[in-house]
Amino acid sequence: MQANELVDLERAGWAALSSTAAEATDFYERVLDRDVLMLLPGGLVLDDRAAIVKAMAGQPWSYYELQDIRVLSPTPDVGVVTYAVVAQRTGSPAYTALLSSTYVRRSEGWKLLFHQQTPR
Repeated sequence: MQANELVDLERAGWAALSSTAAEATDFYERVLDRDVLMLLPGGLVLDDRAAIVKAMAGQPWSYYELQDIRVLSPTPDVGVVTYAVVAQRTGSPAYTALLSSTYVRRSEGWKLLFHQQTPR
């Protein structure tokens, strides 16, 4: 089922971002679409695929919890996952935000096309 696959991808992304830089960059190298756009807190807009993959090698999350996960399926080949997250990196304050990720199904599987984070 499409919804389960997309939720599993989001969870796998958080797991990768909570492990090693190599795992995080490997995961996003596989999952990002050829064209991708990310809108992040502080007005940060990322649309360079290579720069996005490199940015995933930052400090890992030491804790995260996904809440109120929802999946919209406007077409069989497009899915939008929305949820709230509470996450924390060692030595940093907790981060809480509303997130959305839009995936498109390509011949090689689901690819992340768009991602946005809105701090709460």
